[in-house]
Amino acid sequence: MAANTIIQFFQEVRTELGKVTWPAKDDFIGSVIVTFILVTFFAVYLGLLDVCFSMLARFVFRWYGG
Repeated sequence: MAANTIIQFFQEVRTELGKVTWPAKDDFIGSVIVTFILVTFFAVYLGLLDVCFSMLARFVFRWYGG
């Protein structure tokens, strides 16, 4: 009984995936490029913030830390 349920599930999944409208190759590549650029930008931005706050914390602890 469980095997029939699993088989039916995958048959329904295949049917539903056939109904999906997939993006064109150019749209897909454009989305990947935009995503890569944004991820890189935010990684650099957050890295710089981390460096700045680390320097600030180091300064504060040296100045007031004793």
